[in-house]
Amino acid sequence: MSSDVTRIVDRCHTCHIAKKQHTNAGLYTPLPVPDGPWEDVSLDFVVGLPKTQRQKDSVMVVVNRFSKMAHFIPCAKTYDARQIANLYFQEIVRLHGIPKTLTSDRDVKFIGHFWRTLWKKLGSRLNFSSAHHPQSDGQTEVTNRSLGNLLRCLVGNNQKQWDLVLPQAEFAYNRSSHRSTGMSPFLIVYGRNPFTPLDLAPLPAIEHYSADGEARANQIKLIHEQVRDKITNNNIVYQRRANCKRKKVVFKEGDLVWIHLSKERFPGGRASKLQPRADGPFKVLERINDNAYKIDLPGHYNVSATFNVADLSPFLPSLDDPFDSRTSPFEDGGDDAASGSDPGPSVRLPDMSAQVPSPDDKPG
Repeated sequence: MSSDVTRIVDRCHTCHIAKKQHTNAGLYTPLPVPDGPWEDVSLDFVVGLPKTQRQKDSVMVVVNRFSKMAHFIPCAKTYDARQIANLYFQEIVRLHGIPKTLTSDRDVKFIGHFWRTLWKKLGSRLNFSSAHHPQSDGQTEVTNRSLGNLLRCLVGNNQKQWDLVLPQAEFAYNRSSHRSTGMSPFLIVYGRNPFTPLDLAPLPAIEHYSADGEARANQIKLIHEQVRDKITNNNIVYQRRANCKRKKVVFKEGDLVWIHLSKERFPGGRASKLQPRADGPFKVLERINDNAYKIDLPGHYNVSATFNVADLSPFLPSLDDPFDSRTSPFEDGGDDAASGSDPGPSVRLPDMSAQVPSPDDKPG
């Protein structure tokens, strides 16, 4: 009975639109490990901060995927793609050059024509994570949380002056050892950690660096090799740990799927608890990778058509179900022998029609 109920529920239209939730579909697939610092970067924003006297209410967070070095740049939520590009060139390109790849979410600033055209002309490749599933850009989300902790520690009661302490927060973050690399971003990029007030105290020096250029270059190359090996090994550990409770689900182009209507992605009309949780079925237009698919979504939704596989579930038509819930093998015309059950000894019921008087019969 359990398997029959499951089969019927999987094909029930009402059950899908009313009870759809996130699934554990989609394995953890980390991005390829970069070859060196500032070749591959990720970009995100921290919003919702108090507006300062300099009219800043957001932070643009730029993280190098190899060294984990980050830059925290104050900005405003109203900045468009052109202003964000100018800010990136002023603060990042002048220090580290043009990146090979740039990973971000699907913010309207990043999917517009100007942003795509700019980086295409420069030869950089844009990588986008699926909405509300930052599996490919998890390090920027972790950096955002670290930045929030640093600001809460440094700001104190002066909450409208958080932009003045961003340089201190950035220095503290880049001076600290990262869990994935085991080293600080400063050490990976420059071969040594910068001095702090404690380092300038009259204490005996612990580390000595050779002034020879070739020895210094070999030292930095060795550091980069160690960092790359450590990131690769940590990715394998993270992947094994995350995939313990996940399953691999793959759709093909042309498959019909249900989509999950989450409140974060579909804010309009999702306030009521009685609204449907799913919609569909819709056709899969393109398989971007194992975790991201482009769906033939109606235009009235006005959201990105790229979905994470956790927000998709297969559509199972009732026509391919060998068991039809509307019929039963025990009804008239059913074949008990075909159903595999033993009909048992036949019992002939007495004909009661002769014993029941007709309403037209009158007593003599």
